[in-house]
Amino acid sequence: MNRTRIAWLALACALIGLVVGLWAGGHPADLPGFLRGAFVSDDRATRAELIDSIEDNFYRPVSRSALEDASLKGIVRALHDPFSHYLTPQEAKSFQESVEGQFEGVGMSVAEDRRGLRVVNVFAGSPAVRAGIRRGDLITAVNGRSIAGESSEVATAKIKGRPGTHVRLGVLSRASGRHRDVTLVRARIEVPVARGRIVTRGGHKLAVIQLLSFSSGAHGFVDRAVRSAVARGAQGVVLDLRGNGGGLLREAVLVASAFIERGKIVSVRGRHRPERTEDATGGAIAPRIPLVVLVDRGSASASEIVTGALRDHRRATVVGTRTFGKGLVEEVQPLSNGGLLDLTVARYYLPDGEGIGRRGIAPQVPARDSPRTGPDEAVPTALDVLLKQLR
Repeated sequence: MNRTRIAWLALACALIGLVVGLWAGGHPADLPGFLRGAFVSDDRATRAELIDSIEDNFYRPVSRSALEDASLKGIVRALHDPFSHYLTPQEAKSFQESVEGQFEGVGMSVAEDRRGLRVVNVFAGSPAVRAGIRRGDLITAVNGRSIAGESSEVATAKIKGRPGTHVRLGVLSRASGRHRDVTLVRARIEVPVARGRIVTRGGHKLAVIQLLSFSSGAHGFVDRAVRSAVARGAQGVVLDLRGNGGGLLREAVLVASAFIERGKIVSVRGRHRPERTEDATGGAIAPRIPLVVLVDRGSASASEIVTGALRDHRRATVVGTRTFGKGLVEEVQPLSNGGLLDLTVARYYLPDGEGIGRRGIAPQVPARDSPRTGPDEAVPTALDVLLKQLR
């Protein structure tokens, strides 16, 4: 057999192997660039063909842009990651307006739920309070449209709007189990970042410091609250992170550093990201004061970083219920069509090496506040745990 025939035979075998590989479940991403482009073009052509057929033949009118948006959303949903989302250009605009503070709201913080938004905090004097919305209630619809399955960014952007305008919410009461519609007038809300108080229990003065978010400057509020409490004679601190859905990583590191003198606070690792470690910043203001951190299902992300760091450094006892479980790093990437890709790119790992994962952080001492009662049943448990540290 001459060399020319051998060369042609080898090429034929290679092409056959390529086809068989694809038939057996290969993927265009595994192909050389010149062939991958052809398959990607075929995919785009098939998608356009599918949309054209639906647009021409479906029994009722349907928007082509809606079909294209649904196609893009479907790509991200295939990741099976509840925190990764594609935002359409219109959704992206609403999201940007909401985070830039151009629009205002109704005075509540929420966490994402597969059925809508779970209310984790309602601010005093807000439209939400006046409408009878309570912690634990579920927001299921905005202006008559279901928000089930939508990202929290998109759903909350729909609730926010200019002060003086109206928004209608579908609310499922946690206490009664009844569903109702309420109309609220949006207002400019002064959201508290932190608040503290002194209580006397067992003959000791103890501080309860509630941190509601890890927004910019949150560590400064905690710093001032701790210093003020100690100056007034507090011998221990309950750091209340219930309903705190997180915020800035840097603020989480600084808040934990108020109680931890040195060592790792958290590390970040991703498939295409080098590992990054955040250590305590030094100069802790209360490195030895007895400490309890109080958490619940609404404590997420930055709250879980602080809770895990305080636990792993043996600086605090964790009291409450299991936290939300959001140990993931997200990045928002602008797209050429004006939309946004909110994508999970890495994981958080606590000082002892544990990933927060979706299970969250389990409390060392269980305590639960029932939304059906007036008094807060969890705080007394946290105070009793704190007292034991003083004896």
